[in-house]
Amino acid sequence: MNFRNLFYLIIVFTVFQCKNDTSKSSESNTTSPEGNFVAESTFKKLCSSCHGDNGDVFVDRQWKHGNIKDSIMASIKTGYPALGMPSWSALLKDNEVSAMADYLLKAIEHRKTFDFTDSVKSPIFVQAGITVKLDTIAKGLGNPWGMTFLPNGDFLYADRNGNLYRQSKGVQSIVKGVPMVKNEGQGGLLDVQLHPKFASNSLVYFTYSKFKDSVSTTALMRAKLVGNTLINQKDIFVALPWKTTRIHYGSRIAFDKSGFLFLSSSDRFQHLDTLPQKLDNDLGKVHRMNDDGTIPKDNPFANTPGARGTIWSYGHRNIQGLFIHPETGVLWAHEHGPRGGDELNIIEKGKNYGWPVISYGINYDGKILTPFTAKDGMEQPLVKWIPSIAPSGLTVVTGDKYPAWKGDILMGSLRFKYLNRVHL
Repeated sequence: MNFRNLFYLIIVFTVFQCKNDTSKSSESNTTSPEGNFVAESTFKKLCSSCHGDNGDVFVDRQWKHGNIKDSIMASIKTGYPALGMPSWSALLKDNEVSAMADYLLKAIEHRKTFDFTDSVKSPIFVQAGITVKLDTIAKGLGNPWGMTFLPNGDFLYADRNGNLYRQSKGVQSIVKGVPMVKNEGQGGLLDVQLHPKFASNSLVYFTYSKFKDSVSTTALMRAKLVGNTLINQKDIFVALPWKTTRIHYGSRIAFDKSGFLFLSSSDRFQHLDTLPQKLDNDLGKVHRMNDDGTIPKDNPFANTPGARGTIWSYGHRNIQGLFIHPETGVLWAHEHGPRGGDELNIIEKGKNYGWPVISYGINYDGKILTPFTAKDGMEQPLVKWIPSIAPSGLTVVTGDKYPAWKGDILMGSLRFKYLNRVHL
């Protein structure tokens, strides 16, 4: 089984059973002076789809705008749109913002004294008759994002902070020659994947947030791996247009049996101008290209005037899971919805997946983004999650080592910190 991009998400093995109803969770006693505002339940309702289900997620945060109460209140009230943080001033009163800040500070202090190892009774888990042991294979990482195995059993993994590592027989080494990245918001060094003929050409592909001045974009670089050094680096795809936002870069890489490369390039939080629905740009799309970045002649829009020729499908929001089924050759993807509406899809040539015209989610502040969940000419998700689980990483179980899971899809849940199994 290929555990690419999932090793760092495995904290608990479980099957998603709609246990995400946060209204049943215990609530903090932090209230407004009127006594009718509960900060913890409000956090779970409004904030958890991005920040996780508990306020203690901020304990290790490198606070960009300060970690004292006044700074936190300012962040909540005014937001930081370029980083995906909306303003909550229209929805929350000043005393409610104050109570929310108190809740976060209290949760952070509690987390500092909390020993995570005490919460895991055993590193062995049983799910559908399969016994799995949880092992730690690397420590000291920031946000490990992409992972791939080398033919000799070594593996490469990318940390969003800009470091690319090679793990060989338990020894971790830094790979030199990676590009400069914009490690801000959701940007940084992202996915990593090998060329299908890596054994003979040593080519490695990885995505990252490329930047210049105040703008950035999703870029795909190809390089040759020699020992622990990358050489002959070249950007073979740079998404257009560049944007000032620092979120929704995507991006995942997958090769099919014919050697074509598929890449997800997300909407950069540009849904208001419906860029994902337009073919004259690269945002909110799945792209298909030759291994050197050139356009295959049989792409659906290769001969469409004004269209970007690499586009394979469009109408996507933020895809952080992409794989080619090794037996069927089918391209699978999942993507983040807004507040609710995460999706699992089969990606097909030339299809429109609807964002932002249709969605099962709402905006983070509770406003309706679109009244439509379906429309002619737009694909429906095979699976949807309401509320969001925040999926990242995607693979299918193959082989006979895990017979009860064979053919099932695995994905990580960033919000709830479990490995989600979809039984097909």
